[in-house]
Amino acid sequence: MDNSLVFTGTLCRQVEHSESPAGIPHSYLVLEHRSIQQEAGMNRQTYVRLQVVCAGQAFSSVTHNLTVGNTVRVSGFLNRHQNRSGQSKLVLHAQQIEILS
Repeated sequence: MDNSLVFTGTLCRQVEHSESPAGIPHSYLVLEHRSIQQEAGMNRQTYVRLQVVCAGQAFSSVTHNLTVGNTVRVSGFLNRHQNRSGQSKLVLHAQQIEILS
């Protein structure tokens, strides 16, 4: 089954870094995307804010160099995350990151 997404957005919060109990580094990004898309022959303004999780040493050097305002393209898969209060949200788990600006 397919579960893949390519998402381009602007970093709107400072990157957060942590380490799992197994010693795996994690970086957490929040990206905003604004554009005009075609739907049913009409222009539609879109706005999305999406959390991105980057796990593993390979992403550490890339995410440590990111600053608010950078535009990035992230490829990965979607997964559901549940916070402590029980609310769920979709999160993009990065498999590849490209810094565009």
